[in-house]
Amino acid sequence: MIVLIPAYQPDHRLAELVGRLDRHRVLVVDDGSGPSYAAAFEAARRAGAEVITLSRNRGKGFALKAGFAHIRNRCPGEDVVCADSDGQHRVEDIEAVAARVELSDAAMVLGVRRFTGPVPARSRFGNTATRMIFKLVTGCAVTDTQTGLRGYPARMLPWLGRVPGDRFEYELRLLLRAARERKPIDEVPIATVYLDGNSSSHFRPVIDSARIYGPLLAFAGSSLLAFAVDAALLAGLVTWTGHLALSAIAARLVSATLNYSVNRGAVFGGCARIPHRRAAPRYAALALASLTANVALLHALNAATGSLVLSKVAAEVLLFLAGYAIQRAFVFRRGPARTRITTGRQAAGIRG
Repeated sequence: MIVLIPAYQPDHRLAELVGRLDRHRVLVVDDGSGPSYAAAFEAARRAGAEVITLSRNRGKGFALKAGFAHIRNRCPGEDVVCADSDGQHRVEDIEAVAARVELSDAAMVLGVRRFTGPVPARSRFGNTATRMIFKLVTGCAVTDTQTGLRGYPARMLPWLGRVPGDRFEYELRLLLRAARERKPIDEVPIATVYLDGNSSSHFRPVIDSARIYGPLLAFAGSSLLAFAVDAALLAGLVTWTGHLALSAIAARLVSATLNYSVNRGAVFGGCARIPHRRAAPRYAALALASLTANVALLHALNAATGSLVLSKVAAEVLLFLAGYAIQRAFVFRRGPARTRITTGRQAAGIRG
């Protein structure tokens, strides 16, 4: 097992962590920290780490992938545990994740924090919000979507190198891709440690939050596009024909075809699209049920409000969540996903 530590402008805690990991091989990736931090990386070398240096700062995701490629080429067959450089991951927690990787058939093992005790507000809120959105759009429950302590079996290294993302969004993209491809995920509880109010974090709230939440919002983009096409066609056809039901049917047929194509090819498909012979009949059944519900809702809401615009928005909001959940769970479903949680006592047993 190799411990991979991406580091950008680290302090003395990097060498201290490497020293405490003397039972393991440690690879540190200097993410273009610059000459001013050469002493910190030299101290890590003296403590026993191998250090590779990137010529400029490329982001945590790029540094992780550089480490994965290095391990794959130089140490084939070795499992990897990724940890942060700032001392917020205890050695015993790193070893618990490593032990679980050796025994598990999961694609990844997450060291998940319970967020007890003093936790910075931005960290508590950020993880709670991301966890809820992740569950909504993937149907996969992950306790800690932002943990940096993660373990991967050697067989996953090629897959890890193919997932896009160079900065903080990369680790969330890994979870999204794993959920999409129905890869099993294990969880091991770890301590929640924040040093100096998490002041050592290089997370940029605005830029990096946009990068992280961007992939999640992409799941909803297809439905929003279909909604825009549907609404525009409905308004035009009603004006032209004066017939609400026929206009709604025609608009929905066009928007549903567009939605199916985008969802199959990009949102739920990824590198392994669901065959048309399986997905198309399911989607057609869903579209027919949605169309029936849409027409009924439009008539009822239009009669109640007298506003086609308000009726359309209200109907789409109600059908959006139901439609997404059904597509995720039935239309484009590949197989059951598994997320297991190992208790602290079980993790201790594994280490023994």
